[in-house]
Amino acid sequence: MMDRAARQSWAARFRKELAGNILPFWMRHAVDRANGGFYGTIGCDLKVDPESPRAAVVNARILWTFSAAAWRLGDPAYRETADWAYDYILDKFWDKEYGGIYWMLDYKGNPISDRKQIYAQAFAAYGLAEYFRATGKTESLERARQLYRLIEDKSRDAVNQGYLEACSRDWGALEDMRLSEKDLNSPKSMNTHLHVMEAYTNLLRVWKDPGLQASQKELLEVTMDRIVDGATGHFKLFFDREWHSLTDHISYGHDIEGSWLIFEAAEALGDAALVDRARKLAVKMAQAVAEQGLDRDGSLFYEANSKGEPIDPNKHWWAQAEAVVGFYNAYQLTGERHFLEQSERVWEYIERAVVDQVHGEWHAKLRPEGQPYTAEEDSDACLVGPWKCPYHNSRVCFEMMERLEQAGGS
Repeated sequence: MMDRAARQSWAARFRKELAGNILPFWMRHAVDRANGGFYGTIGCDLKVDPESPRAAVVNARILWTFSAAAWRLGDPAYRETADWAYDYILDKFWDKEYGGIYWMLDYKGNPISDRKQIYAQAFAAYGLAEYFRATGKTESLERARQLYRLIEDKSRDAVNQGYLEACSRDWGALEDMRLSEKDLNSPKSMNTHLHVMEAYTNLLRVWKDPGLQASQKELLEVTMDRIVDGATGHFKLFFDREWHSLTDHISYGHDIEGSWLIFEAAEALGDAALVDRARKLAVKMAQAVAEQGLDRDGSLFYEANSKGEPIDPNKHWWAQAEAVVGFYNAYQLTGERHFLEQSERVWEYIERAVVDQVHGEWHAKLRPEGQPYTAEEDSDACLVGPWKCPYHNSRVCFEMMERLEQAGGS
């Protein structure tokens, strides 16, 4: 077990990264005072594209980040940024006719994709629940409840369980339900189910509704029964309506992220049998990633096929963040020191290679050897983009600060 001095020292590094880099970057560079909300794109060179589209997921994640910072750290500037994000979501992203959140806006706040991606509804509920924790504003909780009911009413598969990926603006059927161009056009995905579960966990923290508890229990069981491959400890990624897997790819970042989110969901429900099952599964998933997904420098590869052969050996920022929490969670559950060492090594890699020491924030994507890509080399490389946001990297700091500061022992 880590001694108290070591825990305090490590927690201080997370606090420094959060309060000294991540949060100030977004307050200083990303707030669009002219048009509202936040800039959709900031390049690797810190150049802002003021007319780039605004993604629902990024704005919801910013709401979560600064709401969490407001009640955990207490700086009034964090509350102001959370208020800014909240007002923009309700004013521009919220569909005032049909309910729910638009997928994409132009820079002036007009919908350019009005589809109802369930992934986005979940993240909006996640952020709104956190904003209620920070402010006590009942309107925020009611909006989160509305999103929960819409997800259940419009997306839940009553025959086979689980949730369909997307609906039209008026909640009708869509032929193309993909979350992004890189995803399969499948009715169900691991990614959407993982983050609906995460949203429901956060909503349960502020709303102990029996219906929500029942929905979460079913979703957690579906995740453990259908989405995780019990033999390998890896997530299956895409499915038809009857849960037949459509690809053999492995996503190490989602595996390690899911390992601790599954356990967190079981703890929020308080069901002893589910907690025990989730504990065993979380450790199995973390062990699979430790054995197959780590590079020699401690960082996490991105994707592989079922034989463990790399499909994408690059180092994506968010997967590194999730590995720190996932391995530390496995250490807390088992006491096995190799999980602690893996968590420490990934964080050291992040501090050394992923944090942008020149511009602030984190590099989005690095080569296998650890050099960051430029925007000219890879369209995913940016400081702010349609998926690049302060959620994964702030969350690793919040999670690790709390886990390290609350741990017992001498």
